[in-house]
Amino acid sequence: MAKRKHLRKRQLAVINDLFGGELEEQAVLEKHKVSRHVYNKWLADEGFSAEFARRIACARFQSEALIAKYSLLAAAKLVQLTESENAETARKACLDIISLPNRATKDAKQGSRRQQSDDEHGQQLPQQTASRLLAALAEEKQLLRT
Repeated sequence: MAKRKHLRKRQLAVINDLFGGELEEQAVLEKHKVSRHVYNKWLADEGFSAEFARRIACARFQSEALIAKYSLLAAAKLVQLTESENAETARKACLDIISLPNRATKDAKQGSRRQQSDDEHGQQLPQQTASRLLAALAEEKQLLRT
């Protein structure tokens, strides 16, 4: 494992503020009295750029974890919306649910790191939900014909 180069306090403060999300890049540089020229030199520095890249990777990982955490809740909400009194809302929820397997396939083809379990492919919709989905699709097909 390569030894990480230690960054100066000022460099760490800049990186912390950049990833803190409260200030834009230029505001961070002004806050820490760092010129654009110096900042560009830091970006070319192996230690600084490695820490910057590490923070980016961490932020992406946290984003993926957050999305994964709430994806089950979002899917459950979509299923609830299929029973909406508003026909258009129910229809759109049905179409979104139907498109979910296509999105999963697309994600897998794009090199998604998560592995899909056999359960994901073997799950079936409850009969009532499947009936609503089919009814919504039939209704949409009928509307397209007229």
